[in-house]
Amino acid sequence: MTDQPPPGGAYPPSPSSPGSPGGHEPPSGRHETPPTPSAPGSGSYTPPPSPPPPPGGGSYPPPPPSSGGYPPPRPGPAIPTLPTESYTPWLTRVLAFLVDNIPVAVLIGIGYGIQVATMHPSCTTESVGYETTQVCYSSGPSTVGILVFWLAWLLTLAYVIWNYGYRQGTTGSSLGKSLMKFKVVSEVTGQPIGFGMSVVRQLAHFVDGIICYIGYLFPLWDAKRQTLADKIMTTVCLPLNEAEQRPS
Repeated sequence: MTDQPPPGGAYPPSPSSPGSPGGHEPPSGRHETPPTPSAPGSGSYTPPPSPPPPPGGGSYPPPPPSSGGYPPPRPGPAIPTLPTESYTPWLTRVLAFLVDNIPVAVLIGIGYGIQVATMHPSCTTESVGYETTQVCYSSGPSTVGILVFWLAWLLTLAYVIWNYGYRQGTTGSSLGKSLMKFKVVSEVTGQPIGFGMSVVRQLAHFVDGIICYIGYLFPLWDAKRQTLADKIMTTVCLPLNEAEQRPS
């Protein structure tokens, strides 16, 4: 008797060997290696699209800001433009200048006084008839007077460097500025300008005095009350706040 196919026209699938493709699930405890993707061109794998070329500048634009954020602000001066009355008045700066130069006047005055007091006298005698007259005058400064005079100048130079260079450069205020309660700071950083730049600022005052000292008068009409030296060094004079006025 001839075997007849089952209804449906197909025989049941034959059991496949373990591990063969398309077989039953392997027994528990064994790991089945996932099938590797087909190579491109076989019809079952589509490669991802290539990224667009960079713009003409040769680089990609910066990424957009994070979600909910804003782009960072552009860098600018630490001290924005303030009303004119917020800056130190011209008269206050003049008073601070006078206070700063009191030690200079004292030291130079002492040196010069000692030099004059120790000059060598030179006397001559003149006879007219029966009258004899002695005339004395100073022939020149003594060695002690010269040494004391130059020592006074050296002490003055040391004081100026300390007061305008170190003290003003690190704290923002010289002795006179501390007494008048204001400071010199950089417009860019809002901080004291440091020892070296503070010395350079003092030298820049030469520009203030080169044209009949008009540069020193600029704070009378300038919007930021700056001298020409302030404009060159980008510095401004501002009043001390309450915390800075308290002695440390």
